[in-house]
Order: sequence, then C-alpha cells, then structure tokens
Amino acid sequence: MVERKKMKRILFLLAATLLLGLSANAQTYVPTPENLQQRAEFQQHRLGIFLHWGIYATYAQGEWYLQNAGIDNTSYAVAAESFNPAKFDAAAWVRAFRDAGAGYITFTSRHHDGFSMFKTATSNYNIVDGTPFGRDIVGELAQACADEGLRFHLYYSTLDWLREDYPQGRTGLRTGRKGDRQDYDAYFDFMKTQVRELITQYPNLAALWFDGIWDHDQDPDFDWRMPTFYAYIHSLKPELLIGNNHHLLPFDGEDFQMFERDLPGENKAGLSGQEISALPLEMCQTMNGAWGYRISDTNYKSVKELVHLLVRAAAKNSNLLLNIGPMANGQLPPQSLDRLAGIGAWMRSHSTAVDGTTSTVIPEQPWGVTTQNAQDLFLHVLTPEALPMHNGLGKVVIPLPQDTRPARKGAVTLLSGEPLPYELSKDGFLTITLPAGSLEEIDTVIRIRR
Repeated sequence: MVERKKMKRILFLLAATLLLGLSANAQTYVPTPENLQQRAEFQQHRLGIFLHWGIYATYAQGEWYLQNAGIDNTSYAVAAESFNPAKFDAAAWVRAFRDAGAGYITFTSRHHDGFSMFKTATSNYNIVDGTPFGRDIVGELAQACADEGLRFHLYYSTLDWLREDYPQGRTGLRTGRKGDRQDYDAYFDFMKTQVRELITQYPNLAALWFDGIWDHDQDPDFDWRMPTFYAYIHSLKPELLIGNNHHLLPFDGEDFQMFERDLPGENKAGLSGQEISALPLEMCQTMNGAWGYRISDTNYKSVKELVHLLVRAAAKNSNLLLNIGPMANGQLPPQSLDRLAGIGAWMRSHSTAVDGTTSTVIPEQPWGVTTQNAQDLFLHVLTPEALPMHNGLGKVVIPLPQDTRPARKGAVTLLSGEPLPYELSKDGFLTITLPAGSLEEIDTVIRIRR
C-alpha cells in the first residue's frame, strides 16, 4: 500500500497529465457479458478481506520495512530463509472470513519488496523455492476459498524495490539496487509472465488488484502501458476483474474503481480525491493502522466502528475491503479474530440490509444512512442520539421519494419483523416511532416494504 505521508506529495496537475496521456485509449475496452456478470457478483457481498502477508511479517514492522529501514535488499532477503509459518491454516483463515460475513478475499501475491507468495518460474525468490516453508500459500488460499464458496482475488504490485530492470521511481532508492539496468520492456514482460502464471495456476481467480503506479507520479511521461497490459490479461481471461490503486479515475480496461482509506466522495486521508465512476466501487481500510503486521500497532478499531464503515460503504454503493496483516507464524492477530467474530455476529442478523443492496437517492442523515434492494428500503440508525425524542421515544423523520414510500399498512418494521408505528404526510414525509428498548447498540435497521 501507499505510504500516507509520501502520497500527499502527489500533484494534481501531474495526475491530470497522466490521465490525459492515457485518454487516447479511452472507450476502446468492451467488457464481455461474462465480465459484466462478474461485476454484478462482486457487488453482491459488500465485505471483503484484504490480506497483506509476505516475508516482511518476519520483521513485524509493516509491509514497507525494506523502504523505511533503508537496508540493503540482500540483507532484507535473509528473512526468506527463516520464513516458516508453521501455524498457517488456509482453511481456518477462510472459515473465519466466511463466518464474519465476507464474500471474498484479496491476497498479496507480490508486494513492493518483489517476493512472490506463489510458485513462479521467473525466479527462486518465492515462497516455494526460497523458504523452508516450501508451500504455495496462494494455492492453498485459492483452494480454501473454492471449498468455502468465497471469491478469490489477488493483489499484485507493479513496482519492485528489488529488480534491476524496474525503472526507478520515487521509492525504493535505498535498497541496494544499482539502477544501471533499467529496462521497462524486460520488466513489462516479467509482469506479463507472472500474471499469466496467476491466471493459469489458480482457475478460481476472479480479480486482480494492482498497486504502485503512483511510484512514477513525479514522472508523468513514464508510460506504464496499462491499457496494453489489461488487454493482455483480458485476452487470457475475459471475465477477470481488474482494478488499480492509482488514485485516479479508472483507466481503459479496468472493471472496478478503488478508494484507499476513504469512502467514495470522501478524502480525509488525502489518497482518494478522484471522481467517482460508474464502475463497481470498493474502498479499503485497515483494522488498526498498518497494512502488514506491525507488532507495535495495537490501535484496532472497534467492532462498532467497523460495522458502521461497512454500512456507510454500502450506502455509497461500495464494497469494504477490510485489511488484516497476518503474523510471521501463520496466525491472524488475536485482535483481528476478535473483530471478525464481532462483525460476524452482527452480519448473521443484519446482512440482508447490506449484502446485495445499493445506494439510494436519499442523502446521509444526521442519524444514519439508507440502503435498498429490489423490494425494500433500509434505514440504518447509526447515531440514535441525533434522533428527536418525545416521551422517551425516538422519532425518525425522513422525506421519501414516491417509489420508496410504504406500499401498505404494516410495511414499516424493524429488521426482525416487529411492526413500527408510522405516519406518512401528503408531501412524502415519513415519521417512524421507535419504541423504548428497540434501539440497538450498533445499528438499528428499519425495513420499509415498497
């Protein structure tokens, strides 16, 4: 992932120039019917699990340790020789994600340090050939997802702090590379080889999640050839979804748009100021502060905060890709498992109001947000203290468009089915009374049958 402080240096004019340079290829990509079906399925499960795991977990200092520590890459690579996550259990991981209500995972097949977490013919710097563990972690996770019915996505870094043929950008300048053999033609062929391996070795691969274009944001003339790269990928597997964490409007050939650390339309972290496209949306966020495991980072968000983030994402027609940084021994941090269990407990009784829903025309209210599916409108009371109160009863007052108004008597209920008293004015203002004791700690969901 992108280091936040350095990403603030992205200049708008340079980004606009990069977009302009790519616009010549705009509107040439026509997704297949199978691809469109994959997009629809992608949006059916609003919660995904992001997994940042590599040999950097051995240092327990996050996924940017090679860059931040300024150590030589040969010294850093020694971690591969001791990477032996004996407690790794792909089936147990995926069951925990399924029980949390997640519909897919996105796993780091290769991060910026250049280490591949899958078997690759491009070098021995991979989990099978370069570690005492000797097992294909990507393959085991792919199989576990297939067994449990979860979609399987892979993250892939387009930048590399190790390879000499990668044209140096603004990061990875202290890792020991000589920089005298920069050759993007060779590096581009290397990436094509690796993505072909991922597509052919793991048949249930449903999406590729790219990251790293921002490494050349100060060099707007650098041509990543992404539309060509995407066309190659789609020639191998037309239905495969492609997204790229470049913090710009989607390029030609991309199938979904992502937002880092912010919901679409928000930019509190300074990484997601781009406009919102008509493609499927996904925002990614950490459970604590780091993407890769960092032993000192114990500032985990509460279950309530994470559920609210999920609900607000769905209300913006977006998925939430929630990150976990596994430990070097192969286990998920206990705090992560605790949050997964809490999210799962909520999802088991509330997922109807999140999964398979879309945004509505109703703006966010002081008390919460709204989602909808083909039959129902859902009001999510996230901040009950913002509700008007009368004789100890909460009053939800909201203007409703004609097609979202209650269709019959008894059409307004709690998600559990308990009818709620309501009044509908002639001008479409709906007033719902919430009885004492009906407010839930995390999210009180009101269902309106249309």
